[in-house]
Amino acid sequence: MKQKFNVTGMTCAACSARVEKCVAALDGIESVSVNLLTNSMQTEFSEEKLSETEIIAAVEKAGYGASIAEKEGKRSKEKKPEISDSFSVKARLIVSFAFMLPLMYVSMGHMIGLPLPSFLAGHSNAVSFAFTQLLLSLPVILVNFKFFKNGFASLFRGAPNMDTLIAVGSSASMLYGIFAIYRMSYGLGIGDMALVASYHENLYFESAVMILALITLGKFLEDRSKKKTGAALSALIDMSPKTATVIRGDKEIEIAADGVLVGDTVLIRPGSAVPVDGTVIEGYTDIDESAITGESLPVHKAIGDSVTGATINKTGFIKILATRVGDDTAFAKIIRLVEDANATKAPISRLADKIAGIFVPTVMGIAFVTFIIWFSLGSGFEFALTSAVSVLVISCPCALGLATPVAIMAGTGKGAEHGILIKSGEALERARDVDTVVLDKTGTITEGRPEVTDIIPFECEKSELLSIALTVEKKSEHPIAHAILEYAAKEKELQCKDFAAIPGRGVSAVIDGDICLGGAKKLLEENGISTAEFDPQLASLANAGKTPLFFSRGGRVIGIIAVADKIKSTSPGAINKLKELGIDVIMLTGDNKNTAEGIAKKLGITRAFSELLPEDKEKSVSALRAEGKCVAMVGDGINDAPALVSSDVGIAIGAGTDVAIESADIVLVKSDLSDVATAISLSRAVIRNIKQNLFWAFFYNCLGIPLAAGVFYPVLGWQLSPMFGAAAMSISSLFVVSNALRLRRFKNIKKAQKGDKQMTLKINGMMCMHCVAHVKKALESVDGVLSVEVDLKSGTAKVTGAAPADALRAAVINAGYEVVSVN
Repeated sequence: MKQKFNVTGMTCAACSARVEKCVAALDGIESVSVNLLTNSMQTEFSEEKLSETEIIAAVEKAGYGASIAEKEGKRSKEKKPEISDSFSVKARLIVSFAFMLPLMYVSMGHMIGLPLPSFLAGHSNAVSFAFTQLLLSLPVILVNFKFFKNGFASLFRGAPNMDTLIAVGSSASMLYGIFAIYRMSYGLGIGDMALVASYHENLYFESAVMILALITLGKFLEDRSKKKTGAALSALIDMSPKTATVIRGDKEIEIAADGVLVGDTVLIRPGSAVPVDGTVIEGYTDIDESAITGESLPVHKAIGDSVTGATINKTGFIKILATRVGDDTAFAKIIRLVEDANATKAPISRLADKIAGIFVPTVMGIAFVTFIIWFSLGSGFEFALTSAVSVLVISCPCALGLATPVAIMAGTGKGAEHGILIKSGEALERARDVDTVVLDKTGTITEGRPEVTDIIPFECEKSELLSIALTVEKKSEHPIAHAILEYAAKEKELQCKDFAAIPGRGVSAVIDGDICLGGAKKLLEENGISTAEFDPQLASLANAGKTPLFFSRGGRVIGIIAVADKIKSTSPGAINKLKELGIDVIMLTGDNKNTAEGIAKKLGITRAFSELLPEDKEKSVSALRAEGKCVAMVGDGINDAPALVSSDVGIAIGAGTDVAIESADIVLVKSDLSDVATAISLSRAVIRNIKQNLFWAFFYNCLGIPLAAGVFYPVLGWQLSPMFGAAAMSISSLFVVSNALRLRRFKNIKKAQKGDKQMTLKINGMMCMHCVAHVKKALESVDGVLSVEVDLKSGTAKVTGAAPADALRAAVINAGYEVVSVN
């Protein structure tokens, strides 16, 4: 069973490592991944051995809070604590700086010539001077007391974290300041002004307060930046429809969207969001599907068409029959996919996790050794204490803990914006290494809607051939069968029995006592029917990229019906982009060799596997991996599922089957092959960003800790003040988060290829968004078109690609519109 939990109380990578270690030790846990950025924990466990309550108890025993994550319908409630916590940090920040500034004036103002009140000036007023600083420090200590509460609690549990470093460092500074007050009081009492002077300028109250104030400032800025990394996911959640109007008992009632049931009739008025997935049963309209597909142009919907939740009804009034509701809607699944990806870790983060688990105890040990060494060398108690406190506050486990999750969240969020759903951090990392992309032909490279192109009867009438074809293909679910059925719909259907579908070969049936076959050449040959004499026709059809289907009756060939599946307009450009990224492109198909080679030649694909059964696709992918290649498989059908699973990275076309989508690591919502290159480029950008973050986190601590410990003091005279150490710690975390935010500027790599051009067509006759959709579809159908943007207001269409102007003009005219000019 998989279950997600919310975890509270974590402040750094040491905390998340502690939680993960405690839960992983439970009997029955199969996998656990704790995400510091989202304060969440993704688990997979055996229900027979373990319960959710026991997992929560283990987290609480480790010193943190846990609860089962809410479902999608309750997300708005989840945001309140986040807002409240953000306000709390802001309030703490204001109080901290409100008291820190006068404290800094009192403690250091006189060093730069600023006047002090007479009752605070001079060694004779040293106790008043120190006591004033103590009073100004107490409010800052109180509002930031959570650092001390959590820090010392973690220390006593034997699992120190970042709060422990802050608490120990600040406490040491405060205790030394209080100790100094007593020493100065003693000095004034016995008249030893030299003793008073030695403590007067070394109180360290300002260091304790500065540490807390700067850490709080860093947390405030870090929280704001982290929210930006999740902006894409937040925007998705905000799009979720809140209410729906349904018909119950002949009455229209408005209910919460998650209250809609399968089978309900839902009313959707113009301007309203579609609350659930369903099928139009009344009316027609244009639907803005940009939230799901990223496409800006509305899509026309009429009776029988499906609509998706979270899309917007632009024009007409429609009624839909709810088919998928709640967590089963396509939109809820998109949100869940993005969230699950955010909750997972990339393998690259494992080293950081291991270091984070021992980081804080190691730093505390270094601080203790630093104090002992400097004090033993006679450098004085103050110098030794300063160095030890600086080590504690400069160390930054946060940077280590945030390096991976902030980049993954920013990357998966950006992917979602482009209609690319990445299911896990592991898939994101693997996609970076892809050097070979294997493409299924039907539905991936092509439209997936074959059309009959040629009818070639042998020793029979055309009508007889079509009748036989109609009859034997009637019960087939294959797309080619649908094309034949559509073409031969007006022909007479014969009586048949003993229908059988032969995977990868074709179909058979008995008509009037004769065995009739329809399908590939191999089907006939396996049944002892010779096809050698038809090889010239086969070669001619195959070279044209058409798929020939043989039909036989009673052991003799009666004809060939050729079908062709049109290549998608985006496929040529997408394949070129993959090549530009240095990726080999290979095509898999169940078509015969000649047809496959004809299509491959058109697309510039140098390697194609043909005549494959479903299991052969999986074997082909495994063979490529055995050659040492990192393989991404792109497919859309049930028959692609085994190959998707066996590949290094499975990529499913969003318009494909649920089985293919479930089997894949990445889902392309827009069903655009160009997004394969975008997904790989995004993966490379994210992993590069993670490496930069990890380098900075390691580099910062490797340089900062020796500097704070005073390693460079004997040679260069460098001693780091605790307040500068606290500032450096905050900056380190902020740097990591800000670097991840650069991923928000990632651009979709769709671009014109060499030789492509942009043309603007001035078009008359477009009256509504239906016209826009028709013109766009007509232009996209022209070979060589990369992208189309149609604007109703200006009556223009901007086309990018290598298609000739005459072909574009003809396409628009054939669609029923007038082309005024082409520029």
